[in-house]
Parts: sequence; C-alpha cells; structure tokens
Amino acid sequence: MIQFDFTDEQKMLRDMVRDFTNTEIKPIASKMDEEEQMSKDLIDKIRETGLLGTVFPTEYGGGGFGEVGYCIAQEEISRGCLATATFIGAHQSIGANAIYIGGSEELKRKYLVPLAEGKYIGAFGLTETQAGSDSFNLRTKARKDGNDWIIDGEKIWITNGPFADIVSVFARTERGITGFVVETKSPGFKAGAKEKKMGLKASATSTLMLENVRVPKENMIGDDGRGFLIAMKTLDAGRLGLGACCVGASKELMVLSTKFSKERKQFDQPISQFQAIQFMLAEMATLIYAMESVVYRTAAAYDRGEQISRYSAAVKLFCSEGLDKIADMAVQIHGGMGYSRELPIERFYRDSRINRIFEGTSEVQKLIMGREILKRNGLF
Repeated sequence: MIQFDFTDEQKMLRDMVRDFTNTEIKPIASKMDEEEQMSKDLIDKIRETGLLGTVFPTEYGGGGFGEVGYCIAQEEISRGCLATATFIGAHQSIGANAIYIGGSEELKRKYLVPLAEGKYIGAFGLTETQAGSDSFNLRTKARKDGNDWIIDGEKIWITNGPFADIVSVFARTERGITGFVVETKSPGFKAGAKEKKMGLKASATSTLMLENVRVPKENMIGDDGRGFLIAMKTLDAGRLGLGACCVGASKELMVLSTKFSKERKQFDQPISQFQAIQFMLAEMATLIYAMESVVYRTAAAYDRGEQISRYSAAVKLFCSEGLDKIADMAVQIHGGMGYSRELPIERFYRDSRINRIFEGTSEVQKLIMGREILKRNGLF
C-alpha cells in the first residue's frame, strides 16, 4: 500500500488503535452484531483510550490529531467492526464536530470538552421523513420564547439516538435553518425504539421526538439562520471519516480473502493459483490504493483549512462504491463460506451497503460534484 508521510505521533496512533482493534474489538464484533448492541464494556474502553475525541484540539479535551489522525483511527477500527466505527463517527465526526465548527467558545467549553473526553455521548439530528437527501426541507421548528427556544419536531435514522446525552439538532426558525445543542434529559425529548437494520446492527439507530423542548439561547450553534451551512460543513468532514472506514474494511476483506484463497483447495491446488481469483485480488488492491490516496490527500487538505466540499463528495462516492465492490468479491472468493455467519465476511457485506446511503447518498454526492464541475467550467 501507498506510504503516506505520517508523523511519528500519527504512526504511534495507528499502532495503538490497531492493537486495540485486534485485542478488544475483533473478538467480540460478531457477538455484538448478533446481540444487536454495543458492548458497554467496549464503550468504556474506547472512552479510556481517548478515541472519542481524536480529531479535536487538546484545548477542548481532544487528542489533537486533526482529520488525518481521525481517519487513521477510523480506518483501524473499521478493520474490526464497522458498527463500532459508526458509533464513534456519529458521536465525534458529526455530533460533536457541529459544535466545534459553529459553536461559541462558551458552547465548546460546556459541551465539546466533555464530548471529546467521552463523558457525554453525542449524536447529529438532521434527517427527517421529508428531509433525507433534500436536507434543506426541514419540518422541525424552533420558536423564540423569551430568552429560550422551543423546539418541536421529529428526527429519524439518528445513530446513537437511543443513548446519546447531547444531540446537535437542526430546526427551522423564522430566519432559516438553525442549529441547537439539545440535552436528551430535557423535558419533552424522547428517543424511539431501536431500528431493526440489515447491517450495522450493533450501532443503535432511532427516531428522536421533540415536543416543546426548551433550549436556552446560549445553546444555539452559530447564528440564527446559518445552521444549514454549519450542517453541510460538518458533513464534509463526516464523509472523510466514512471514506476512511471504507478503506479499513476493504483492507481487512482483502487480507481475509488472500489468506482464504491460499488455504482453500479445488482441483488439487489452492484457488489462489487460478487467474480468476488473482484478478479479483488485483482489483481489490487497485481500489484500495486509490481509496486510501483520496482519503488522506483530502483529509490533509481539510487540516490545512482548504475548502473541500467537492473533494469530500468524491471521497464518499468513490470509497463507498469501492467497498461494496470489494465486499462482493470477498464473498465470491469465499464461496459458500462467505455467505455463512461463521466468518466475518458476511457481516462486512451487510455492513458495507449503508455507506452508499447515509451522510448523503451516492446520487447526492454526484449532484454536489456535478454542480461544482459546471461552476468551474470543467476544472474540478
């Protein structure tokens, strides 16, 4: 694989998270999938490692590793369990990151620090029944009441929804879409039952209901009417993290497929000797090489403060599509065993599919890129 110019600290982070994944996540990943629940003990261990605040500056309780470091960590976590990486991503890369991107200093001190330290678990409340791909079409409303805001509405498909302490909620005010930090213990706030999903079963997803939820004006994320921009900037970073997750899962699938192809024999020889198998492994490697390159190139640009919306869309599109192709080839190489729950291939196959849907479908990423291409007259 391509060798990036990581710092010594970033290399140490990678080694630490890789060891953590191998010892703490891989042994229980299938069990969590079957039980459709994250291990509370694992969550505590993740909190203790500092992986709930990897991306944020140390002044806000984070690890100070930036987006590149966060992608390194998510890549390694995803080699063990995509559901665990999804839990971390929803908490850190979008839930807490919305506060970091648009929140006041007071809001960061009050909420971002405990989120980065893992004392609170975060979530991101944007999606609604009529506002999925059309995320501007929010029906959740916020109205002023003295020095407070009153929020009414419903959010769907919220990762970490059943147990989050803090949710970055986006609602429509008279001035437009606005973000708010909402404490889930607030009267009128309720999380629905956990969704039954095809994949990412250990990652808890639910509807959130807000009925006359009172939020102090200090909890507004940014200015009134500027929330949509904050939400989109948050998703720019979130898509990079998802790309890194796709890289990690893809690498694990290729390792497992290569090992299996050397062990499995047909016609008196390992199937690795057949050109058809070698071609699939070669295609996997090519996709991973390109996926890895675009993820870290774009993450480095983000850390430099560059505008990366069109590039993060490309990362999300290419990596999510690439992982699906690799997962499908991994099942094919493993044959019947790839379809069995006895091996992790089947779990990776189910878990990979959602990446082409959440945080912006593949079609939405193409729309973002297409508009930028036209605006720039073909210069991307």
